[in-house]
Amino acid sequence: MNDELREQVEHEAEKHALLNAVKHDSDADVGAVIGPLMGENPDFREHGDEVPGVVAPVVSRVNELDTEGRQKRLEVVAPDLLAELQTDDEGDDHPLPDLPNAEDAPVRMRLAPNPNGPWHLGHGRMPAVIGTYKERYDGWMLCRFDDTDPETKRPDLSAYDAIVGAIEYLGFEPDEVVKASDRMETYYDHARELIDLGGAYTCPCPAGEFSDLKNSGEACPHRDKSPQKTREEFEAMVDGEYGAGEMVLRVRTDITHKNPALRDWVAFRMVDTPHPREEASEYRCWPLLDFQSGVDDHLFGITHIIRGIDLQDSAKRQRFLYDYFDWAYPEVVHWGHVQVEAYDVQMSTSTIKERIDEGSLDGWDDPRAPTLASLRRRGIEGGAITDAMVELGTSTSNVDLAMSSIYAANRERVDDDADRAFFVRDGVERALDGGPETGEPPVHPDHTDRGVREIPVGEAVLVEPDDLPDEGERVWLKGYGCVRNSENEFEFVGTDIDVVREEDVPVVHWVPANENRPLTLRTMEGDVAGHAEPGIGSADPDDVVQFERIGFARIDRQGSDETVAYFAHP
Repeated sequence: MNDELREQVEHEAEKHALLNAVKHDSDADVGAVIGPLMGENPDFREHGDEVPGVVAPVVSRVNELDTEGRQKRLEVVAPDLLAELQTDDEGDDHPLPDLPNAEDAPVRMRLAPNPNGPWHLGHGRMPAVIGTYKERYDGWMLCRFDDTDPETKRPDLSAYDAIVGAIEYLGFEPDEVVKASDRMETYYDHARELIDLGGAYTCPCPAGEFSDLKNSGEACPHRDKSPQKTREEFEAMVDGEYGAGEMVLRVRTDITHKNPALRDWVAFRMVDTPHPREEASEYRCWPLLDFQSGVDDHLFGITHIIRGIDLQDSAKRQRFLYDYFDWAYPEVVHWGHVQVEAYDVQMSTSTIKERIDEGSLDGWDDPRAPTLASLRRRGIEGGAITDAMVELGTSTSNVDLAMSSIYAANRERVDDDADRAFFVRDGVERALDGGPETGEPPVHPDHTDRGVREIPVGEAVLVEPDDLPDEGERVWLKGYGCVRNSENEFEFVGTDIDVVREEDVPVVHWVPANENRPLTLRTMEGDVAGHAEPGIGSADPDDVVQFERIGFARIDRQGSDETVAYFAHP
């Protein structure tokens, strides 16, 4: 990052930090600053690893100001933002907009996952936002698995529990969990009622033939058959007497509607492929999502639906259904897609599944996979993801999720508890001449009551290649003292820290050359081999540590002679 860009980052960081502090009348939060900062400034994203280090001191300076000082500074830096704040309702302290007509009745919302695989990162936005609304309005949340497509989006039996686990990981618990494939008789009953109301008819037309008729605004020749005949043929569908493509049940709408996608849409079709769930494997007549979801939203009393902007036609199709049944349609909020550019793997369930099947990914929790399971294994807390997702709001435009905003939010959560440790990559060995027998760096620099880590030095140490000083130059081995690189060994100089403060002697991390712990660090770019200080061998799986000058990592497992950790973020 050059000086000009650094100044831009500092300016934008100060603006957002002041806004955050004044809006909430409290100290600014680094995570809440980085999210909108990266979202509004795409040029900053390629420097995502450096941005938090620039933002943190800016936030600290803002937090040193009192309330009046922050307001005065914001008036100088961004007077338009201050004016906007002053016109807002004083009690409005929510990152998400109000739900429409949420005061009229208890808020009931639903998650409607397709269980065709565990969730990628983009899926996390829905439970993060709906769960936040549930808490805000003291509402109710359903998790309904829309698993009525046993062929095109074939359910993955392991995904049901994995998705519920992901919701809990993000910090929420559904009030009820149901599977649509358990509710087939309910959908059949409503189809029969719709037929009796004159709202549906059976149609054997080939798909291409009907499409031509529909697009020209012409009615299918079967459209005017009697409800009795339709009932007979629908019961034959339910009994499995037709094969795939031989018969469908259509909702009768307006065959001349200006939007062809709304003309006499399909409610049920025949599928020859058995459902993977044994309880649903005998069914062959399956509802399409617009029918199934429309019926369930009413029966479960859903008051507010959040769905993608690309699904606007679904609401319009379902309104025909609701009109037949004389139901009131829920409030709908449409939003754009969330995009993440930090991964080489496309954020797509089918693509991730292909990569796993071909062996280029180790599994859904591979650190290179853009999945919630991956972030969880890396030691990133679900609440950090939720915070970053909520900050994106509910705009109808596509939005970019900066991973740095998740990392900043997670850093706030784990920093206090994470013990420090040394990890040296591609270590260069240097014999040590003189000096103490042990190094004693602090367990945590901000919590001296937690003591020091006693690291035996032995006769030599390992340092990273970039940290090796030129011949005759000095470095400060952190927690040990100052050494000079002299004739391929480190000559101990002393423990006077003034050489760091006054003479700019660099501070580096190190490990003993012999009594160390081999460690593999799994990262988004691949595995990194190296050596950690010996104490890391006694860390428990799931412990989050900070490898000094490298970043946070979660201890994954301890072998007989090696530790494996997953890199979280800087």
